[in-house]
Amino acid sequence: MMNLRDYLPPENIVLDLAPPSKAILIKQLSRLAAERLALDAGDLARVLTNRENLGSTGIGAGIAIPHAGISGIDRHFCLFARLADPIDFQAVDDEPVDLVFLLLTPEGRRNHLNVLACIARCVRDEEIAAAIRRATTPQDVYLWLCPVNA
Repeated sequence: MMNLRDYLPPENIVLDLAPPSKAILIKQLSRLAAERLALDAGDLARVLTNRENLGSTGIGAGIAIPHAGISGIDRHFCLFARLADPIDFQAVDDEPVDLVFLLLTPEGRRNHLNVLACIARCVRDEEIAAAIRRATTPQDVYLWLCPVNA
């Protein structure tokens, strides 16, 4: 069974980002990913914004999984951000979002749906979502998202 630990390293967990809007959040996430992947942040932001324009990646319950296929990477890249304050993300349930998983996949690969499902399965557990909202350190979040015994 797929484990989020295979895609989300502890150093890719960011707490208390404070974007005033979805557009700014996409730019912040793009900048963080670009730093880690040696890619252009503007290009990432454009691709992610284009994907969001097709339909919100807010899946409900305060969770969003912006994602896109990216050229220049050879494996899935995941970053988690907990927001200081929820923002409007045009989510399916119209609730604001405070837990955000960025997923970048190699352009043309089809198995990203498995990773999306893995993320959704994990964070849709109300106990896990509540725990990562309470967590005080990125390491605490990582232990909830990527338990050793899973």
